[in-house]
Amino acid sequence: MKKFFKNIKTGTKKVTEILRKPFIAIANSKIVKTFFESKFYNWHRKMWDTKAMIMHGITGLIMCFIIEWLSKHSFVAAVEFVIHHTGPFIYNSYVIFAILSIVFIMGRQCFGRIMVLFVFWVLGITNCIVLSNRVTPFGYTDLYMITDLLTMQDSQYFTAEQAMMVMVALVLFIIIMINKYKKEKKMQHVRPFWLRMLSCVLLIGSLYPVTDFLRSTGILTTYFGNLAQGYRDYGFLYGFSTSVFDRGMSRPFNYNKDTVLKMVEEDSAVQNSIDVDKKPNVVVILLESIYDVSECEFMETSEDPIPFLHYLEENYSSGHCIVPVVGAGTCNSEFEVLTGMSCAYFGPGEYPQKTILKEIDQCESYADVMSDLGYGTHVVHNNGGNFYSRAHAFSLMGFDSFTCKEMLDITEYTPLGSWPTDDILLEATMDSMDTTEGSDFVYTILVGSHGAYPEYVVEENPAIQVTCEGKTQEQTNAWNYYVNRIHDDDEFLRDYIEALDARGEDTLVIMFGDHLPTMGLEESEVATGDLYKTKYFTWNNFGMDEINKNLTTYQLVSEFLNRIGIHDGTINSYHQTQLRNGKKAGTLSYMAGLEMLQYDLLYGEKYAYKGEDKYPATDIEMGVKDVVIDKCYFFDGKLNIYGQNFTKWSKVYVNGEKVSTTYKSGQVLTIPASMVSTADQITVCQVGSSNTIFRESNKFTIYKPFG
Repeated sequence: MKKFFKNIKTGTKKVTEILRKPFIAIANSKIVKTFFESKFYNWHRKMWDTKAMIMHGITGLIMCFIIEWLSKHSFVAAVEFVIHHTGPFIYNSYVIFAILSIVFIMGRQCFGRIMVLFVFWVLGITNCIVLSNRVTPFGYTDLYMITDLLTMQDSQYFTAEQAMMVMVALVLFIIIMINKYKKEKKMQHVRPFWLRMLSCVLLIGSLYPVTDFLRSTGILTTYFGNLAQGYRDYGFLYGFSTSVFDRGMSRPFNYNKDTVLKMVEEDSAVQNSIDVDKKPNVVVILLESIYDVSECEFMETSEDPIPFLHYLEENYSSGHCIVPVVGAGTCNSEFEVLTGMSCAYFGPGEYPQKTILKEIDQCESYADVMSDLGYGTHVVHNNGGNFYSRAHAFSLMGFDSFTCKEMLDITEYTPLGSWPTDDILLEATMDSMDTTEGSDFVYTILVGSHGAYPEYVVEENPAIQVTCEGKTQEQTNAWNYYVNRIHDDDEFLRDYIEALDARGEDTLVIMFGDHLPTMGLEESEVATGDLYKTKYFTWNNFGMDEINKNLTTYQLVSEFLNRIGIHDGTINSYHQTQLRNGKKAGTLSYMAGLEMLQYDLLYGEKYAYKGEDKYPATDIEMGVKDVVIDKCYFFDGKLNIYGQNFTKWSKVYVNGEKVSTTYKSGQVLTIPASMVSTADQITVCQVGSSNTIFRESNKFTIYKPFG
């Protein structure tokens, strides 16, 4: 073992020496030596040694400008930020200046400065890359999403080549910094350590009162109605820091038991009027990135790409839907639609499903309300069960079952190959509804029109041809791909509705766009003038009146439950009371009440439940079909396993240990014969990210033949 580690150490040293050689050669070059012997360098070094505070201030201004340049992808836009948002620019520069004071307590100050500035460089470059792929800027909550992003096949923000380049760059930086640390001599400080420490503490500590003062004067703000715009107006560092420190909900003014109970009593005055013997199914469909491109100012298409959705818009209740996100953050639109709560009360860019829902044991939703009325409650989705922590979140929200991609035998993908087509959701929805005898509440999530959208030609002869005035050919290619994906989903939705109708059951379908696509849209390019407006569409087969109105995502389901006579639920009844009283979303009184109830249910004492455990989490069932092993036999060095409902995410476990598994079809898996012996027990498990076992088959005992 010692020899093994010694070989590793020797090998690492050799690799390090090889990588160091080019940098040593550069360092010893005539140009570099001339620079370090120049008067400018000597003046510069003297300034750092004697006027560090001044140099930190200048560095803060320069670094802040560079970060804004990266963030806005434009030198001119960065200059405009300095001119038109001077206060926020100086504040962001001050943040860098204050944090640089950490080096005053270090012996190797040059090394410390480089490390501090490196952190800012990484944040700035990360935001630059993120904004190249979506509209929403980089926030602290995105760090929660790293493991989720790794599960997204062929749709990462980074390609494998880019990831490798990043890793190589980091390794080289580490090598350079190790060399720098070894060579730099410790500084002989003139001032005592306690004074330097005090200066550091005071400068960093000043960030809180300075921030509070600038917020009180209106130079900064505590809330971004539009996250991307907030970052643009107040700077990346301020925006990112708010996403770090301003998470969760603050306790509302006058939050107490009497206030909450009074609200609940007023809201519960209206009793359910739904016919318990003829309750319609309610199906809610998230239309991933769906945008009605007829509202796009610069685009023309060879034919209507979404004729079925337009048919629904003309014949059933519809309208614009105000969503909390643009270009990304699907789970926040999802959270609002399923719970009736508003994401405006959380931190900028926060995903409640990744934060507060990880800390509590229940979260009231419309699934809870419907379950109390005897509905079966199901989720159907062709992406990973752990993405956005959905399996956990849907359990807290009271759903009975969740059929995710790990439960689906997915074989068809979009032309780019990055996402499954949505056709498979039709059968999965019918299967879920067939598991219950009564009515169903189903939440279906589409992914077929998900980004990214390639700027090169993928389909030579697409069904829909797109022309974009004032756009480059690359941008037109991206729109062409996108438009044909929403056309595919439009055809799928026609089949989906027809299948629901063929069941012969009263059914209401509510469809909504979760956000506009990540395509660099500007407000001036959309007919609504608002990037936070998508559309919702409905369908029913029992004669519901057509009433068109614009709604927010947190009002959407409640509005239609009101129309069919379902008035239960803390948040549901609150919205319906406000709507009956003619209150509009966004008004002070409407939002104050919603904030009070939302805080009570998620962070407070749950006064609304009067001591009851009213909506406990469910032991959610992953998938609705049993995974079954029927038989096994050995052939050609492999164990062939035959059964039912296998998927690409099926893994064979031998005596409880996962082994290398090859998916052949929904009925056949294989493993190496050497992995099993006589009397071993095997099971097939549906495995999600982080090796989460969602569902397990029957146990099957192996009888291995001799010879």
